[in-house]
Amino acid sequence: MIVLISLSILLICFFANIPIATSLIFSSLIYFVLAGDAPLVILAQRMVAATEKIPLLAIPFFVTLGTLMTYSGISKRMMAFADTLTGHMPGGLAQVNVLLSTLMGGLSASSNADAAMDCKMLVPEMERYGYSKAFSVAVTAASAQITPIIPPGIALIIYGFIANVSIAKMFMAGIIPGIMMCVGEMVMVNIISKKRGYLPHRQSRATFREIWNEFKKAFWALSLMIIVIGGIRMGIFTPTEAGSIAIIYILIVSIFVYKEFKIIQLKNVLLESARATGTVMIIVMAAAGFAWIITWEGVASVITGIVTTLSTNPVVYIAIINVFLLIVGMFLEGSTALIVLIPLLVPTASALGIDLVHFGIVIILNLAIGTLTPPMGTILFLTCGLTGAKVDEVVRELIPFYAVLLSVLLMISFIPEIVLFLPNLLK
Repeated sequence: MIVLISLSILLICFFANIPIATSLIFSSLIYFVLAGDAPLVILAQRMVAATEKIPLLAIPFFVTLGTLMTYSGISKRMMAFADTLTGHMPGGLAQVNVLLSTLMGGLSASSNADAAMDCKMLVPEMERYGYSKAFSVAVTAASAQITPIIPPGIALIIYGFIANVSIAKMFMAGIIPGIMMCVGEMVMVNIISKKRGYLPHRQSRATFREIWNEFKKAFWALSLMIIVIGGIRMGIFTPTEAGSIAIIYILIVSIFVYKEFKIIQLKNVLLESARATGTVMIIVMAAAGFAWIITWEGVASVITGIVTTLSTNPVVYIAIINVFLLIVGMFLEGSTALIVLIPLLVPTASALGIDLVHFGIVIILNLAIGTLTPPMGTILFLTCGLTGAKVDEVVRELIPFYAVLLSVLLMISFIPEIVLFLPNLLK
């Protein structure tokens, strides 16, 4: 009964738009006050202990990497390279938008960062070339959902940490679904652009020489994903160490190759990264305290019992979870839902024999779609806020992209081999 009160208070806090960490800590405190027999010091111990896990070091490293991207001149080189590959297609700039999100997703690790960057770089340019603002924003918001899936997305790290799953395998698992999302969105952009007469950005297909020249300029940035994934795959370094290596690599490239980053800018990079990391870590700490309550009260076991009475079929469970998470995503911010729901859903999935790497990608994609859906879609409102677009108009433009994302979700949900093919190579 007490845990239900805490859960109810947590939901009320979320809907009241109270910060995530504050909501989690407050609802946890209510539990300890009402329970009486549980020492309050346990909450502090659990919160502090959550910060002592080595895998969490990957978060500040990759957050810093994403921040560094905005100062290094890498993004404009990536955009120019993407333009040589897709600029000749119908809806050329929209195609560039999708491909750039895919390429940058492996570097920025944050859908918020990717969406904000594209809103500044591409949306004004798309409008100048005759695209409607609503469509430009919809493409930007939809393509940003590739970022949490493509390694090294922060969501992959958080899931791996909380669910006690190999982060290296989570990184590998996201590659094929991310590519599927990219291809699906590009096909949809092509169909819409032909109907509306959105012209190519380039007069003709780029020549091999043009592609090669832009590839050479973007080569050092593109190499980062190969270094990160290849290094982890070959056991040269761990996912945590990969973050620090990536930062050193990008710093060297930015200062000595591209020569656009000044040492004096490092202060701003570190300050922005510290603020972002602090926000994430406080949420992780608060979630660890609340997760202890969920475990102590046996909520996960109760949920497992309820689900298994309905069906012990893993396919049915995945179907139920998809519907549940799509609804939850409409009301809770993605990272909040991820941190709160993992301790609740993973034990049941494990009991039913569902591969937890596969399950993690399903959860993350579900919650990524939720960031595009009102009333609480964070990416939807972020992109509309940055561009001044009307939410209802953007939602209408997003409908075809919802179809693409849901199609990918269904495929990876019920064909686990799509997700598990690359992680199984690590065995």
